[in-house]
Amino acid sequence: MKFVEEVVVEEFLPTFRSMLAEALRERDLTQSEVADLLGISQSAVSKYVHGEVERNERLLADERMTELVERLAEGLAEGEMSPVQALVEAEVFVRKLERGDLLARLHEDAVPELAAYDGDRFAVHDPDSAVRKSERVLSSLRRGLRILETTDGFAGHIPAVGSNLVECLPDPQGIEDVAAVPGRMLDLKGQVTVPAEPEFGVSEYVASVLLAARNAGSDARAALNVRYDPETLDRLAELGHVAVEFDAEAEFEPAIESAVTEALASAATDESATPTVIYQTGGLGVEPIIYVLAADAPSAAAVLRDL
Repeated sequence: MKFVEEVVVEEFLPTFRSMLAEALRERDLTQSEVADLLGISQSAVSKYVHGEVERNERLLADERMTELVERLAEGLAEGEMSPVQALVEAEVFVRKLERGDLLARLHEDAVPELAAYDGDRFAVHDPDSAVRKSERVLSSLRRGLRILETTDGFAGHIPAVGSNLVECLPDPQGIEDVAAVPGRMLDLKGQVTVPAEPEFGVSEYVASVLLAARNAGSDARAALNVRYDPETLDRLAELGHVAVEFDAEAEFEPAIESAVTEALASAATDESATPTVIYQTGGLGVEPIIYVLAADAPSAAAVLRDL
């Protein structure tokens, strides 16, 4: 009796780890850095990259395996993907190969009696798991933040209260389903400062604006707040964005949802495109702010990059 998990350990794991270790080393990571990312020893990394482990030729020849390894290596090396997300993506790939695919065939080679059964018997993991969705959002946010950090002049768009880039899960129920930068991004002598890695449930105002926009019918999953400037609004209009104003007093909860909803509802009657920019021009104790809505965090960041 041989379990498919044994095939994963004996055939997939050494092949996958050696390919990923090689790909990371090719991106100039040290053996120590590779070991930390993969959760293995430096001596194990050395064995993988020097071909001292036996690899499965059928897995090596699989283009999907190569594509996965390159995507994970790029994300890990650039810091846009966490080891948790890389693990989840690899797990999902393994489960796919177990369901009547390559690993199932390797399993059938080891246990020929299995060939008479449906490959779906190995569907033990859900590829749409909550952890995968969450890690994808965090990865998307990291990519968006990298765009902002490398965009010349973005620091000048950061308001006094700071900027935040947020992205929500596909079906958010509240602020806990929205990921953002803890403490917001700040302008430190002309440099963008990102104080910490993105987390869920750490944004109040920008997340509230995004959720309010979604509740009003927008399909945006990301938002970015920047300093209000009439020239910025004009430039956004030139780039094809439709802007709508909401009441500045709504910056104080819980009025923000109704104010954003009212603003978007009024815009819908104008037979114009769905607004992708909402703003308020300030008031007593309220700093004027522009909010950019987009499909994801990199898209929101790209709007500012294109200004």
